Amino acid sequence: LEQLVTIKTKRYEQALKLMEEKTTLLEKEKKILQEKESEKEEILLHKQSKMDQLRNLLDEGTTSDKIQLMKNYLQVVDEKVYEKEREVERQKGVVEKAKKELEIAKTNFFQRKKDLEKLEIHRTEWQKEVKHWILHQEEIEQDEQGSTKHILKKQEEKKRK
Repeated sequence: LEQLVTIKTKRYEQALKLMEEKTTLLEKEKKILQEKESEKEEILLHKQSKMDQLRNLLDEGTTSDKIQLMKNYLQVVDEKVYEKEREVERQKGVVEKAKKELEIAKTNFFQRKKDLEKLEIHRTEWQKEVKHWILHQEEIEQDEQGSTKHILKKQEEKKRK
């Protein structure tokens, strides 16, 4: 029983360690997601400022070469925005995967904890049964000793008479 308790305790500790690792991993992936989202927002703000700049140029009236350059640059910025959006979506997938792994680790941890608690309950009940059995054996032994003493007294009384 002691070996079983040791094994269950080790499994519990391993599950706890795994759950802590998965929690740390999830937090790390969430930070990466936030960074990628902020990068995307920066590029969107940059795109918006360039769009405003193009509108101002159109309102002022400018050459078509400058307008074409601005449009080409906006296409490059659009590609960057698209790339950042894809990175954000990939990172969201990584975060979701990390969340699922954490849930599995939590489930495993709670199962190990439950197994360990059941074993402790079983151990306590077993100790109670052993204690009860020992007390019962002691009672039987005391009864036998009492009966023996009683018989010996009776035999002594018969010898005296």
